[in-house]
Amino acid sequence: MKLKVKDMDIATGGILVVLVNEKDAEKFDLHHEDRVSVKKGRKKTTAIVDIGESDKVVKPGQIGLFEEVVDELNAKPGDIIDMDLEEKPKGVDHIKKKLEGKNLSKEETDEIVREIVERKLSAIELTYFIAACYTRKMNLEETVNLTKAIVKYGNKLKLRNKIIVDKHCTGGVPGNRTTMIVVPIVAAAGLTIPKTSSRSITSPAGTADTMEVLAPVELTLKKMKKVVQKTNGCIILGGGVDLASADDKLIKLRHPLSLDPEGMLLASILAKKAAVNSNHVLIDIPIGKDTKIKNKKEADHLKKLFIKIGKKMGMKVKAIITDGTEPVGNGIGPALEARDVLWVLKRDKRGPKDLEKKCIRMATDILKSAGVKGAGKKVKDILENGKAYAKMKEIIKAQGGNPNINPDKIKPGKYQYTYKAPKSATITDIDNFTVSKIARIAGAPKDQGAGIFLYRHEGQKVKKGQPIFTVYAENKTKLKYARNILKKIGEIRVNHTYL
Repeated sequence: MKLKVKDMDIATGGILVVLVNEKDAEKFDLHHEDRVSVKKGRKKTTAIVDIGESDKVVKPGQIGLFEEVVDELNAKPGDIIDMDLEEKPKGVDHIKKKLEGKNLSKEETDEIVREIVERKLSAIELTYFIAACYTRKMNLEETVNLTKAIVKYGNKLKLRNKIIVDKHCTGGVPGNRTTMIVVPIVAAAGLTIPKTSSRSITSPAGTADTMEVLAPVELTLKKMKKVVQKTNGCIILGGGVDLASADDKLIKLRHPLSLDPEGMLLASILAKKAAVNSNHVLIDIPIGKDTKIKNKKEADHLKKLFIKIGKKMGMKVKAIITDGTEPVGNGIGPALEARDVLWVLKRDKRGPKDLEKKCIRMATDILKSAGVKGAGKKVKDILENGKAYAKMKEIIKAQGGNPNINPDKIKPGKYQYTYKAPKSATITDIDNFTVSKIARIAGAPKDQGAGIFLYRHEGQKVKKGQPIFTVYAENKTKLKYARNILKKIGEIRVNHTYL
């Protein structure tokens, strides 16, 4: 069937969708969610059908193309394209097999991942795949196969370096901005560390959000390679270089229900490391009531799997279990976290000691794993003699930022509210979930200056009238929303043991 293009000016965020008039749908016996092939000249793709029930949006003889299809076909309004029926992707049958509790072969896993990358599977089908892996579990072989498939059908960073190191955190701890300190330390030690990071989905800031305060993070793969070759490291947005595109699509669907199937979690993390050819990887597993991993038993189990799967992927993996019961650092939110990072690197007394201590431990573990002698002393020397800060400036410049940025010029939002201690007390609990929630309501990470600054941590004493935290926002309305929520939940659920 030949149809005239209408550009819908609507993006789905990934899935290829076309809209046809109900009369044309009847002629072709098409139903909602059916698949069709659409072709313009030599360009051809597969899309999912939506049906318009009147002539208001698309008329008979027209086909509405969502932006992803427009881009695939390089189509313009008024172009004539061919539409034909398309068979159901084979991956759907494999997903059904997994739903029935059967294990998937390497070939079946490859087919599913390839069809994810080619955008042949709908959001519903991918959600069923995630649910199947969540309820039916994945064995070790399936997890390795999924990891390899994600790498196979994504871009790869090709470097000739013999040793390439990397790190990752399983998440859930606000302010845990270790990457931005560990990367320059390790790079200054002469090791290669091409770090890809993510933006926030549910937290006040991802590493990419915080690094973006200092430098661009959306680099091409070619640009990423140049930065790494010049400086030994980078801190960029992983999604921008398409190193594990299948995983990026799965993550978007996993988060609404907070579904983290164990096999997918492992494959997601290790595929990104394999895509940059890392062979020495450090995994940080924070445990606490608000982190992904709740207790030491779960952490020990995951630690063993990371090491086993890493070995099968040709990686030497070290996993450390860390305290995730409260935020790390003082600033929560892009600008506040970036300021903390620079203070630590510049050896400013305002740099948070808990963040510094954790970064020293992680950088030391990475250097030890790579066979560097005297790793602990070397890490401390690099930090103290300014080489880590100099390296960070190199990376910022190479990525297109201002290397001479002054942390004191990084200003948080101008609207603020400070909560002060009503009595002298000892801080006994700072709730991670609530800290994240308030920082996000205040505008983080979209508003770079929004967030929370903590003046005290658990176990520290505070006198009556001293500040415990300040909420920052870039406009009055968001600060008002944040304060209203604070009132409802009792001032961030900071518990005091009064003296």
